[in-house]
Amino acid sequence: MFKNMSIKKLTIRSILLLCVVKMSAVGAAQLESATNPLPIFDAHIHYSDDAREAFAPADAIRRLREAGIKRALVSSTSDESTQLLYQADPDFVVPSLRPYRKRGTLDTWMHDESVIPYIRERLQKYRYAAIGELHIDGEEANAPVMREIIRLAREYRLMLHVHSDAQAIKLIFEQDPDARILWAHAGFEFAETVRDLMYKHDNLWADLSFRYDAFPNGTFLPEWQDLLVDHADRFLLGIDTFTPQRWLQINEVMQWQRQLLATLPADVARKIAYQNGEHITGLFDGE
Repeated sequence: MFKNMSIKKLTIRSILLLCVVKMSAVGAAQLESATNPLPIFDAHIHYSDDAREAFAPADAIRRLREAGIKRALVSSTSDESTQLLYQADPDFVVPSLRPYRKRGTLDTWMHDESVIPYIRERLQKYRYAAIGELHIDGEEANAPVMREIIRLAREYRLMLHVHSDAQAIKLIFEQDPDARILWAHAGFEFAETVRDLMYKHDNLWADLSFRYDAFPNGTFLPEWQDLLVDHADRFLLGIDTFTPQRWLQINEVMQWQRQLLATLPADVARKIAYQNGEHITGLFDGE
């Protein structure tokens, strides 16, 4: 009887100790966020032509830096805007190449054979960390143009920044098991679906832009909290400045993201805030 009681007391004590450790970790993240805000690597910035008309490159960089962003993966329609932003601050901008030369082609680009010579020409002329953000769903990932995009990413050792459903992610990995994919918005998929794909593919990362559904009322849904802790090295933040109006909401979105980080253990928060971004851009930096 006394032996069982001792074991029971030890078990309860262990559980309480574990809770204290977890609370301390969360508290550390909250303290770090409040007194010394974490630098942010933003994995989803667009500086498209309409945004360039509203905000000059220097102004755009200033807005992002003042929000606490230390570096950003930038893709734009057209790519000329990305290049202008990169020229304004090459230490801040990590360029990514979209297949779009003008707005209105999100749903049709994968059937446009002229995309491939355009992508080739840009890859030969400029340096990039990724191809994308590009939109592709389901069987469209097997379209000849998309197949060539996947091949070019492999040839140039680039990531693919993909806005897609889970089926397209599976098809891309079938074509190239070694592909490195940054999954925009975590596909707007359920946590269970994201977990399953990350378990199967070590080279799959995801940005959390626009995932307000995973973080309602200032706290993560339990399944998302567990996923982020279990795969802390796979997630990144992103604002997704897809319109000029979104540029005016940068500080508001950053406040939401910092609330998000403050609910996580400190080590997890640091990874998602900036360390994972530094890792995935290592090839671009020559590491």
